[in-house]
Amino acid sequence: MAKIKICGLMRMEDIEAVNEAKPDYIGFVFAKGGKRTVSHETAAELKRNLCPDIKAVGVFLNNSVEEVSALADQGIIDIIQLHGDEDEEYITDLRSRTVQPIVKAVRVRTEEEIFRAERLPVDYLLLDTYKKGAYGGTGETFDWSRIPQLQKPFFLAGGLDESNITAAAGYGAYCLDVSSGVETDGKKDRQKIINLVRKVRSEL
Repeated sequence: MAKIKICGLMRMEDIEAVNEAKPDYIGFVFAKGGKRTVSHETAAELKRNLCPDIKAVGVFLNNSVEEVSALADQGIIDIIQLHGDEDEEYITDLRSRTVQPIVKAVRVRTEEEIFRAERLPVDYLLLDTYKKGAYGGTGETFDWSRIPQLQKPFFLAGGLDESNITAAAGYGAYCLDVSSGVETDGKKDRQKIINLVRKVRSEL
């Protein structure tokens, strides 16, 4: 069964919703200037109220290695997701500072880009939609048939919601990553979160 991640949590209401729905992972966005970005202090408070069975993923976009490792060391995040231009040197440095698992995002254009990312010293990949000028969060899907056979487990992101989550699960993802697909008017919607997680649990 595919695991499920609800990304972009910002409010205590969001935490209450996921504690009820019980996805496998949630995401806190620390990318500078993003519409779902939270401060370290807010994330720490939300994490304190998160069900301990749910792992918190920190989403970063060219943040400093020091900032990323500090959040991991403080227990605010359990997994590190790199969504920017972080290269092998950056990841190797990060590896020397923390034991937390690392996810590297790839905006899918070519198979070679995916395979190049798979060779990095990371634990997981995250496959997301490519859109010029955007690092993610487009709310749009890509052609999942372009996903090659991979050795590393991968998260699948980009435009997932209750209407397509079953089809998405058919492409071998370790985890299905949802953000705007469980929102109403730009905020996480408790019922949409519950419905989507229930659908994944019951059908996949």
